[in-house]
Amino acid sequence: MDDYFEGVVTEYLRADPSMFVRPQCRIQSSAGPLKVAGQHWYCDVVAVRFRQPETVFLCEVSFAKTPKALFNRLAAWDVHWSAVRAALARDSGIPESWPVQPWVFVRGDRQAFVSRRIAELLGPRAGSDQMPEPLVTSLDDVAPWRYASPLRLPAEDDMARGSQ
Repeated sequence: MDDYFEGVVTEYLRADPSMFVRPQCRIQSSAGPLKVAGQHWYCDVVAVRFRQPETVFLCEVSFAKTPKALFNRLAAWDVHWSAVRAALARDSGIPESWPVQPWVFVRGDRQAFVSRRIAELLGPRAGSDQMPEPLVTSLDDVAPWRYASPLRLPAEDDMARGSQ
């Protein structure tokens, strides 16, 4: 089911013409061909917004009622955040000065639960070297009939709403 919704989220992100979208992007903390367990991840979708403010979104999609794998992924990214940032610069050429923002898409009926659980899992966010608290968006909000314009600006809309 998650694969289906990954496609829906990908199309939602692509509806913004200033967004470059790459599904199933490998993020590996160390350089080279080795895939060290616990230090590489396939991000469901990496979206790079080229309009101001330029931002890189690490998007994860889960339709699970209790998205344990999502929480594990976010916890791992949090522990290895500086390595994740370095990998994006090294392997994808993303400027180190650009902000990187996790963005999760979950079932609408689980959105509040996921937001609370993420806040508990990550604790307060203070340092610039820490992973920012992820944006949390309902999969209901990314259905194609929810946005009519190809000029829809998803990141700005969601950032204005915050992690509701």
